[in-house]
Amino acid sequence: MAPRGRPPKPVEQHKRTGTFDASRHNRGPLVAVAPVDQAPHEKSPADLFTEIMDAGSAWFARTDGIQLSMLRESLEERARLVPVAESSTEARKQLRELNREIADWLTALGFNPTARARLGLAEVKAASTLEKLQAKRDK
Repeated sequence: MAPRGRPPKPVEQHKRTGTFDASRHNRGPLVAVAPVDQAPHEKSPADLFTEIMDAGSAWFARTDGIQLSMLRESLEERARLVPVAESSTEARKQLRELNREIADWLTALGFNPTARARLGLAEVKAASTLEKLQAKRDK
């Protein structure tokens, strides 16, 4: 059955129009997100690759080695292109294309929520009643 009524307005829109009421519009405490300690472009390709390896070591397999080596080469190429891109339009185009390529490699390696779900590394849906009963029976 489809939900009834209009979808709720975002809190930001209520604040902009002056209709925000904390007693009605607060939906619970916000979780603070830790700030990034250093911008990625300030790190060396080796440091970035080390962080990627550390973060993904739980799900990387031996067969990911080729993709990881291509990702490392792309990160090194990006480091060489960034200083040149400030003065050259062609280099900026190459840098944009390389950034898309790096994003594709990271997605293929499971570095966004959708990719992790596809790899079975993230829970996407709640367990059904049947799955709960089967899990209880298996214990």
